[in-house]
Amino acid sequence: MAERTLRGARLGGQSFEDERGIEFAARQQVGYRCDHGHEFEITMSVEADIPANWECPRCGAKALSTAGILPEVKVEKPARTHWDMLLERRSTQELEDILKERLDLLRGGQIGPAHLHRANAKKRKAATA
Repeated sequence: MAERTLRGARLGGQSFEDERGIEFAARQQVGYRCDHGHEFEITMSVEADIPANWECPRCGAKALSTAGILPEVKVEKPARTHWDMLLERRSTQELEDILKERLDLLRGGQIGPAHLHRANAKKRKAATA
């Protein structure tokens, strides 16, 4: 193993590759400006899709392109609540009928917490006796 190592070279040191004869990809400078007035440029490939927003390297705020590229407006659906989904399945009249039925069962002691029914049962027995 020691026979294959280069003398005088250290790990992570310098590269022995030469840049002569290498053709770099075509690049462009894209300018951005944040809300705090910081202006900066990013080097990108000519073939790259240029984003409308970029994070400012100084303050971290959202910076907009100075080339006039506008961010896409995303169409957001309104949040569906439980009530909206319930109204998709039942009409208001059906819901009122179900509520009346459940309230009658609750008041009659057939559903609901047991401790409430015990107290009501004692009152009913006292009233009938």
